[in-house]
Amino acid sequence: MTKFMVLYRSAVSAREQMASGTPEQAQAGMEAWMAWAAKAGDAVVDLGTPLADAARLGPASTGGDSLPVTGFSILQAESADAVTSVLEGHPHLQWGGSIDVLEFLPIPGM
Repeated sequence: MTKFMVLYRSAVSAREQMASGTPEQAQAGMEAWMAWAAKAGDAVVDLGTPLADAARLGPASTGGDSLPVTGFSILQAESADAVTSVLEGHPHLQWGGSIDVLEFLPIPGM
C-alpha cells in the first residue's frame, strides 16, 4: 500500500467556515465527512483536521492551485488511480473546494 497526503484547498479558511456556519450546517458538514470516511474505510490512515490560517515563513509554493490549504487527510491505496476513486464524491469537492493528492515516497534504508 502506498500512502498519500491529501490537501484540501478552499477560498474560505477553515476558521471562517466554522465561525460563520450555523449549528445545523456544522452538523450536516460533519455527517457528510463521516459518511465519506465510512465509505473510504481502510483507505483512511488519518482523517486529518482543519488547519488554522497559514503563516508564511518565506517563499511558498501553492502547487497547482492558488487556493490556500485548509485541511488535510492521509490515505492509503494501491495506486494514485485507486486513491482518486476513494476521493470521488468527497464532501470538500461538493462545497466548491479543490483537492491535491501527493504520494509519499519511501525513504531508502528505512
